[in-house]
Amino acid sequence: MLKKFSLLTLIVLCTMSVHAQDEPIQILEERVANRLMLHALNETDIDYDMKITVEGTGFRQSKAKPRLIRIPATSKVKNVARIMLLKGKEPNYTYKLVINDSLSRRALRKQYTKVKIKPKKPITIYLTQNCVSCDSIIKPLEDSKWVYTKYDLNEKPEIAKQLKIAVPQLDTLTTPLFSIGGLIFPKVQSFEELMEEMNKEEEKEK
Repeated sequence: MLKKFSLLTLIVLCTMSVHAQDEPIQILEERVANRLMLHALNETDIDYDMKITVEGTGFRQSKAKPRLIRIPATSKVKNVARIMLLKGKEPNYTYKLVINDSLSRRALRKQYTKVKIKPKKPITIYLTQNCVSCDSIIKPLEDSKWVYTKYDLNEKPEIAKQLKIAVPQLDTLTTPLFSIGGLIFPKVQSFEELMEEMNKEEEKEK
């Protein structure tokens, strides 16, 4: 993979067999009948403008000049590029991305869907037996951008048994029990406190 960096613009040459994990925009491939559609996935907190150029053989595409497309933060934009496959031919192609964090008013705005992203340290929620504030804490988490895992301890007695070793007062807790990156936080009382603890844990990694 060839890379060329400037202060505001990132140019990336990629093939479909090589997917960089540290780039701000990922390109996803979807094949439908005789069409190959490329979608853009942005799992960062930053809006980008992106231009994609596709080259290769075994297909045809529009001759229109590629335009910048706005890829909002934590979103998926469909059909940033579309090629028509030639009958009996297997497409062989590469794509070039120009990704710019200096946003242009001329960038094309397409429909997009918001996506959930994984925090640097995974969040796990354990619903306790006497939880009276679970909904008030979990609802804003469900509405947030974060992916998380949830267990109901009433349905998972084996997990509850293990947690009691670390949290003897588990049966009397009236709030959910949270784990961030494997560490237990039994005193978290609200979504805001959960976010504070998550930020603290991420800061430790810097």
